[in-house]
Amino acid sequence: MQFMKQLITLTAIFLLTICSSYSQTNEQDSLTILLAYQKQDSAKVDTSLELIKSLYYANNYKKALLYINQSEKLASMLKYDKGTAEIKYFKALIYTQKDDYYNALDNYSKSAHLFKQLNDSLGIAKVNNSIGLIEIKRGNYNKGLRFSLSALNIFEKKNLKQELSLAYNNLSEAYFNTKQFDKALEFNSKALQVREQLKDTTGIILSTNKIAQLYSMRKEHRRAIEYYERTLNYLDAEKDKDIRGDILPKIGKEYLQFNDFEKATTYLFDALNLNRSIKNNTGILKSLNNLANLNLKLNKVRLAEFHLNEAYTLTTQVDNDEELLENYRLRVVIDSIKKDYKNAFNWQREYHALKAKIEKANAIPLTFDEPSNIDTTFDNATISQNTTVSDNTITKKLKLIIYGLIIVLIILGAILISILIRKKIKSTSITQLEETNEQFILEKEAILEQIKHLEDINQVKDRLFSIVSHDLKDSITSIKAFLDLLKEDSISKKEFDDLIPELSDNADNASALLLNLLNWSKSQMQNLEPKPESFNIQDVFKEKMSLIQKKVEQKRIVLLDESIKDFVFADRSMIEIVIQNLLANAVKFSKIGDVITISNRERNSNVLICIEDTGIGISKENQKKLFENSGFTTRGTNEEKGTGLGLSICKDLVELNNGTIWVESEPNLGSKFFVELPKIKSVS
Repeated sequence: MQFMKQLITLTAIFLLTICSSYSQTNEQDSLTILLAYQKQDSAKVDTSLELIKSLYYANNYKKALLYINQSEKLASMLKYDKGTAEIKYFKALIYTQKDDYYNALDNYSKSAHLFKQLNDSLGIAKVNNSIGLIEIKRGNYNKGLRFSLSALNIFEKKNLKQELSLAYNNLSEAYFNTKQFDKALEFNSKALQVREQLKDTTGIILSTNKIAQLYSMRKEHRRAIEYYERTLNYLDAEKDKDIRGDILPKIGKEYLQFNDFEKATTYLFDALNLNRSIKNNTGILKSLNNLANLNLKLNKVRLAEFHLNEAYTLTTQVDNDEELLENYRLRVVIDSIKKDYKNAFNWQREYHALKAKIEKANAIPLTFDEPSNIDTTFDNATISQNTTVSDNTITKKLKLIIYGLIIVLIILGAILISILIRKKIKSTSITQLEETNEQFILEKEAILEQIKHLEDINQVKDRLFSIVSHDLKDSITSIKAFLDLLKEDSISKKEFDDLIPELSDNADNASALLLNLLNWSKSQMQNLEPKPESFNIQDVFKEKMSLIQKKVEQKRIVLLDESIKDFVFADRSMIEIVIQNLLANAVKFSKIGDVITISNRERNSNVLICIEDTGIGISKENQKKLFENSGFTTRGTNEEKGTGLGLSICKDLVELNNGTIWVESEPNLGSKFFVELPKIKSVS
């Protein structure tokens, strides 16, 4: 018999060795094999508990529950209370992970009862700490605090690091949610210290991130940055993109507190790009709000407004009152700078309403304690009967009132219709006489207007060719002079290299002029009479944007196409000239990093085109000269010359097509050029 036992043991060891060498989970495989050869006694329950523990920490809850059910039956049969207490404890842990708090608390309660009978203080402490975690998750923070604090002393005496890590974390969460931020910081720091000893990367990330948040709330921004950056160092580049996307805008915001714009810009742009790539709307919202704040500090009001508008659209998708509140605050500042005090007042009102809502929500304790057993059966039948009778009486009265109102409305409607019919009959004869008289007047005015229109067309044509020929002559003369220098070997290689950019600019200028003329000449061989047609304005935008792409890339400008498909009724060649010149001007007067936005929308049944830039802007004095015939021009941000057509020609071409053009601009805030054109052929 003794020999057989030894043989079985040796066989088990042999099989254990073979399996361990090929398995990725050596510990679990070893325990599984060992279980197969153990007798039905308490030792087998203990081995099963080791396996359950291993499976639990490997997140293999389904398999762990199988062994729990088997071991629970064996422990009960053996009346092995210690084993039963531990099994129910792990069973409760698994239910907790599944958010099944009812079954979790039931098993914790049974486990705690057994641990008390066994005078097992450590077992009681583990159960109390776990119950504390559940209560904190359910929002019962004070109750959770009591349970976790009762477990803490035992864990500290026995130096149980895994349990201490969880207990400290539970306490920090409870203190944080009960607004005891100093205590929350203290226990987060303790949790971090234990997790560093355990080399628990996930726990370290959670603790450092929370500590950084607490330092930020305490206005200790340097410490906040230190802990946020420590958190980043622990993150995996691929696996932890969501956490990185959350932290980057926070670091950028902290640097803004010191007006360190360079570092704030770096972190915030990194945050925006990362969150866009992973489609994290919350991260995008935070990044855009902080970028708006940054640009406000840099006096880039238009760019700040651009970021805020995009952020505001995201607030409908992201439930984040704190970021919405910040958006409102920044909008108040922007509208105050723009002297739009009516809008600023409206945003201020929204800000205070939302702030009051947040403060009210934070002031209400989030508790989900079970209600006491109060008898709620008091005379329910009587109450129900009385309510039904009362409801029927009220319903009848309401019906009578509604019927009476309908009858009154019908009578009033009939009277009103009869009055309108009589009035219509009287006014018809008068209207017919007036229309006959007006027809003669309109015919006379139409003839005079046609004469004036033809005179205006001739003047526009003359000025157009005068300006174009002058600018073409300048560009071609400059190119010829450069070629003559080359021919005569009158310049050195260095001078040659220095003159190449100027030659390129002159060639581009001449090319733009010729392209305008070629487009225009397709339909304008004999006169400047518009030949209107219906065409998609979005197609024109795309064509003209491709022509300025090179310049946009050279100046590192952001070009945004926010256009939509819409049809205008105008001379396409003329409108192409207008759009090209407005885009060229936007590029010309924009700096590195500025934004040019092209958009269109419906206005008064017309198409309203807007070409907006965040460039150097135009003074009020110069705005008056833009559309005059004086040939007013200025050099661009890189000393660029104009194309020569001039905004006065653009104005004439737009007006020939029954449209209007105007500008809104402020120095250093950028410009908006608007063109309004008809959608359908106007009826004369």
